[in-house]
Amino acid sequence: MSTDTACPAQARLDPITLALVQNRLDYISCQMGWVMVRTARSPIFNQSHDFSCFVTDRLGTLVSQADGIPIHTGGGGFAVRAILERFAEAGISEGDVFLLNDPYVAGGNHLPDWVIARPVFSGGRLIAFTCNRAHQSDIGGGVAGTYNPLATEIFHEGVRLPPLRLVEAGDIREDLWELLLINTRTPDLLDGDLRAMLGSTRIGEQQVRELAESLRPEAVEPFFEGLLNHADKSLRAAVAALPDGVYRGEERFDNDCFEPMDIPIRLAVAVSGERLRVDFTGTAPQMRGFKNSSLANTYSAVYAALLSFFDPDIPRNEGTFRCVEIVAPKGTIVNALPPAPVTMCTVFPAHEIMHACWWALGQAAPARACAGWGKNSFPNSSGLHKNGLTWVLYHWIGLSGAGAVAGRDGFNQIGPIVTLGGLSLPNSETYEQLYPVKVRQQEFRCDGGGAGEFRGGTGVDSIIELETDVEFSFRSEGASRPTGLGVNGGLDGQQASLGVEERSGEAWTPPVYGVRRAGPARLAISSPGGGGFGDPLARDPGRVLRDVLDGTVSPTAAHDLYGVVLRSSGDELDGEATARRRAALAERTGSVAKG
Repeated sequence: MSTDTACPAQARLDPITLALVQNRLDYISCQMGWVMVRTARSPIFNQSHDFSCFVTDRLGTLVSQADGIPIHTGGGGFAVRAILERFAEAGISEGDVFLLNDPYVAGGNHLPDWVIARPVFSGGRLIAFTCNRAHQSDIGGGVAGTYNPLATEIFHEGVRLPPLRLVEAGDIREDLWELLLINTRTPDLLDGDLRAMLGSTRIGEQQVRELAESLRPEAVEPFFEGLLNHADKSLRAAVAALPDGVYRGEERFDNDCFEPMDIPIRLAVAVSGERLRVDFTGTAPQMRGFKNSSLANTYSAVYAALLSFFDPDIPRNEGTFRCVEIVAPKGTIVNALPPAPVTMCTVFPAHEIMHACWWALGQAAPARACAGWGKNSFPNSSGLHKNGLTWVLYHWIGLSGAGAVAGRDGFNQIGPIVTLGGLSLPNSETYEQLYPVKVRQQEFRCDGGGAGEFRGGTGVDSIIELETDVEFSFRSEGASRPTGLGVNGGLDGQQASLGVEERSGEAWTPPVYGVRRAGPARLAISSPGGGGFGDPLARDPGRVLRDVLDGTVSPTAAHDLYGVVLRSSGDELDGEATARRRAALAERTGSVAKG
């Protein structure tokens, strides 16, 4: 990059150069991610990308989060600022690398997500941090695989790490490294994964330093501030286009992981000019189970909801949210106090927070409304390899369907809502090579997605055979009721169902939350579908026919919900009969039929 325009004076920060710097930082984040995918040992990383790389400025303000998963990166600044606070007196030197995970003292979101943060120096000055937040395969705790649905306090969930200096002046602290490895059931994976995290941030450090040298080190801070200011202006303009007012959204749990109960998440989004206030007053107190949220996680979930609601061209850095105030009362499930367990928080209640934000904002801008995504209902399983090492399998082949939006059907299957597509679905054949399993079925559900002008994602029907003794950790939030709710006249997606049939012949229905051991068994998952957007009678009949031919909508649903009539061959539309059927349904429901 030419240094001709590199000048610390704010007036010289022209939009073109700022865009080039932002794109370069985003490329560096992605480059760190590519290194991680190619060098990590755990399938959760090299197959599914359950990690995220990001860059902050010297004060811990996020300037790039282009790689990975929004729930990881949105609150990344909390982690780096915890490091800066912890080591303010001891000092941070070139060659140091830091590690943390704790949600209460280290700016973490939940314990499985470990953050490696590497300071970047240029010209003897601290200018940035390159970071990798990655969900480890196992960190101890009561159940293999990091999710313990029996946890009632954070001490049941695994090892807690305050901000630690893992690498000092270029040398790994071997005593600390050993401490980490003896606190996991999968030390072979953790050893390689931590080294991959170190390597990815090292590549990022080198490239950020090169960028700084091309700009001149003294110009880096003004450029970073310029990026944050531009992002600030972009979201302010989007907010200013909304009508002033207070818009309310609500989601809820129907259990606390142990027993049925009503647990609401309530928020009010106040729009005033170019500012937003997201207030969770009225949300339920923290619960006994592990679906409480840390403050950093709640911020990440709100940020992810906002970024996905507004124009996708709005920059993704921490400056974007300067116009956003978040009120999360202490002691509630969106700002839990220790020792509340929080491991589930990056999925639930992050999912519920995003839904509530979307549904509140959808009142202000109905054309941008987002239908609900089906809530994940798949377990983890674990067992022993023949060599005695523990394996941990995330049953992501049972992921849910996404909600629809104006102009687009929901994805039939996609990673959790908090990933917004950043999680890769694993390859079944690869799973069969890595684990003692056979995938017997993996196909889109028929009639799983909520009907609408734009249909909700269908979810999947999957069957997997586990060929050895296993321990299941169930977290099936979408199995007790429909959770992919429709908007603007769209219908709800179907709820999930799960079943286990052991080789011994015993068959049982898994608990919504719980731990259970089984012999070799067959696990069947019908994952929940996403909600529909808009009136089903407004859907293009040709798209309904396409769905019927694909097997994602039945002829009965086409007739009853969409008012589409097929000829006796089953592969052609009957246009006249469809027009009559839609007119009859429209008269009954008060909607407007479209032929």
